[in-house]
Amino acid sequence: MKKPNKKAEDNANNKGARTEPENLGTLTASLEENAAAVSFLFKDVDITLSRRFENARDGRVKFCVYYSDGVTNSAMASEHIIEPLIVCEGLLPGLGLFEQVKSRVVQANDVKASGELNAIISAIAYGDTVLLVDGFSEALIISTKNFALRGLSEPEGEKVLSGPREGFTEGIMQNLSLLRRRIRTHHLKLRFKAMGRQTGTTVCIAYMDNIVNPDILKEVERRLSAVDMDGILDSNYLVEHIAENSVLGLNTAGSTERPDVVCSRLLEGRVAILVDGSPVALTVPYLFIENFQSNEDYYMSPIYASYGRLLRALCFVLTMTVPALFVAISAYHHEIMHSSLMLNIAVGRRAVPLPAAVECFALLIIFDILRETGVRMPSYGGQALSIVGALVIGQSAVEAKLAAAPMVIIVAFTGIAILVVPRLYTASLTGRYLCLILSSTLGLLGILAGVTLFLIHLLNLKSFGVPHLTPINALSFQEVKDTFIRAPWPSMLTRIRPLTRNITRSRQKS
Repeated sequence: MKKPNKKAEDNANNKGARTEPENLGTLTASLEENAAAVSFLFKDVDITLSRRFENARDGRVKFCVYYSDGVTNSAMASEHIIEPLIVCEGLLPGLGLFEQVKSRVVQANDVKASGELNAIISAIAYGDTVLLVDGFSEALIISTKNFALRGLSEPEGEKVLSGPREGFTEGIMQNLSLLRRRIRTHHLKLRFKAMGRQTGTTVCIAYMDNIVNPDILKEVERRLSAVDMDGILDSNYLVEHIAENSVLGLNTAGSTERPDVVCSRLLEGRVAILVDGSPVALTVPYLFIENFQSNEDYYMSPIYASYGRLLRALCFVLTMTVPALFVAISAYHHEIMHSSLMLNIAVGRRAVPLPAAVECFALLIIFDILRETGVRMPSYGGQALSIVGALVIGQSAVEAKLAAAPMVIIVAFTGIAILVVPRLYTASLTGRYLCLILSSTLGLLGILAGVTLFLIHLLNLKSFGVPHLTPINALSFQEVKDTFIRAPWPSMLTRIRPLTRNITRSRQKS
């Protein structure tokens, strides 16, 4: 057992060096050496507990268990592992002892054998109980996990008026049970992988094997295999590694805390990625049209859902272009606006010392500061922030002639409109400032140039090999029934073609 001890000492002595996954060695047939190796590796880890004991009928049959206090069900370890081994009759030293303990004595649903120290260390740290048997070079890893998890609740950022109220938690097994309860078929595949050199975080890839496009699935697996990090603590750690980068901040990987949303996307051919310790699930590929879709669209009338989608799309366009349009008209194109309206704006701006573009930039930045403050501060301070931001700063700025009232209205409208499409906040922010900079120098031509650049980038952007504008660019009658409008379910017969190898969603009755 000197080999693993030596490797463990090397790891401890090279704390400043980059830690790579390495083989710590294997167990031997000596209980003393095995226990010494495990104890050494968990040195100074006070929550790792151990107990040595022997069979009451035959003192030659010796055991040792290791588990982590706080993440292990200690009552289960005591009643279903230690107690049966102590009182069991007929346990004799020999080649058949290990198999007899595994199949007849230990009372647990998930029991597996391993002789690798890497697997044993990971199991103890993750809440399992490890049983060492004297005379054998393998240990039993027994599932006794008992994590403290919060109860199911509706996600704060994805509240709905109608539909399921459940949301994911930080426990991956509980999250997977929410998916399994909704999709009761063997076609739902759930594959695990350990990621993070230090954390060994469990990551699950979920997909429907009879629906998913195999090329997309292979690409997801390839990108996940290429991720090399010390730790994966949240699903957002993976986004920057596996998703395509957008200079304008467009999302190419979806995220949600709702199991019903994940299930609906799995049924459309997408791949879901869940990370242990994170309530946020990723879904890929992610299409541009999904930014305007809400999960409750499918629980309400198609007419109301379609109106909501069109309204979200309109708000996105307005929040990007309205400030730039106002600056361009007030600075360069007075003839476009009605003379009486232009006169009112000119009167309001007469005493303002700043140019329209600088004034707009300043007010937008102040609005973003107020918004960021509201997000970070405790909830009980939100009302005070609204009073200070909306009344004191806004009204005082107008009265002090530091800002014109029309510009305050434009900025306030812009800030409110983006709240309708929160998934596009970053994209609208970059697009807004791009159009504003171009319009302040080129007028309406600058807005046209900014919108053109945005569309060119959007047309060239892909998500896991799928064009980001799919299915808008296909102009297929069936596929556009679930884009900016939501057709009734009986009329949506097919899935989006690039996402799946099984395009038939439902069959029309004759």
